[in-house]
Amino acid sequence: MKERMSRALVPVISRLPSLSRLRHAVAHYGAAAPAVPASPPRDYDLVRFETHLRNRDQVERFLPDILGRALARIWIDPGFRDRFGADPVGTLADYGVFLPDSIEIDFVTEGTTRPQVVVYERPFPKMPRKRLLYLQLILTAAK
Repeated sequence: MKERMSRALVPVISRLPSLSRLRHAVAHYGAAAPAVPASPPRDYDLVRFETHLRNRDQVERFLPDILGRALARIWIDPGFRDRFGADPVGTLADYGVFLPDSIEIDFVTEGTTRPQVVVYERPFPKMPRKRLLYLQLILTAAK
């Protein structure tokens, strides 16, 4: 059965990496990604279970949904916005999302009307970083 698309601003939980999806990712990518509850569910959690993204493929597949939830929370929670702006990777880790060491995240607010999250990969320490993806909330009205 085809999954119905939601028009919600924040992705629905079923579209985030769930236990079964993480197990599938582990089987597919061969990564060790234990799905352990990060903490009891609270409002505005970024993920339901502790999530370890082990490689670039997993980052490109799962991180956009997680960062979409983070961007939505940034709009409504100034404390989270300040914390995420100061240390995006550390903030994600505090909420149960762990990234590979080669992944860097910039939170861009200057020169743009809406905040952006830009994800980079730096495979080796002295190499230039390569942009993998960026996210920005765009408001759309429909009738």
